[in-house]
Amino acid sequence: MTDTQDDLDLRDHIRGIPDFPKPGILFYDISTLLRHGPAWRAAMARLARLIRPYKPDLLAGIESRGFLVAAPLALELGLGFVMLRKPRKLPGATVGLDYALEYGTDRIEMQADAVQPGQRVVLLDDLLATGGTMAAGIGLLRQAGAEVPAVAALIELAFLKGRQKLDVPCEVLLQYDA
Repeated sequence: MTDTQDDLDLRDHIRGIPDFPKPGILFYDISTLLRHGPAWRAAMARLARLIRPYKPDLLAGIESRGFLVAAPLALELGLGFVMLRKPRKLPGATVGLDYALEYGTDRIEMQADAVQPGQRVVLLDDLLATGGTMAAGIGLLRQAGAEVPAVAALIELAFLKGRQKLDVPCEVLLQYDA
């Protein structure tokens, strides 16, 4: 995939939705990026350039918007794609990891045979906010024996300092400071 739009500003294709999903939150909506072919192609090409040096064997995506990033990127890089999902959403045997949220806990799972010990897996999501889900994804992949050389996201909300919860390099296309 060639990024023929190097001068294209991806921020022009991310829509801010105030007070969603609750008052006081500014939601960064990637729907507008997804539906603009040249901008979406540019985003995938730029992520491919960032991810390639980590030499992954597989890409993993976090439900659900992480699937939209990881699956086309895996195709572009000629790699397989693994889904990390909420509990009881995958058929067959699964492995999972419980993790803490600000108020409570959550769980992330993948199929038990999705990753082989020693495989290099780069984890992707659409957005890095507090880092809790991304850190849990790293933990789950490692629990399965994978090496996680890096994670990546389209957007990072830098003011939430989620990167500080990660012990691997984090590649992002866009950072927002508020």
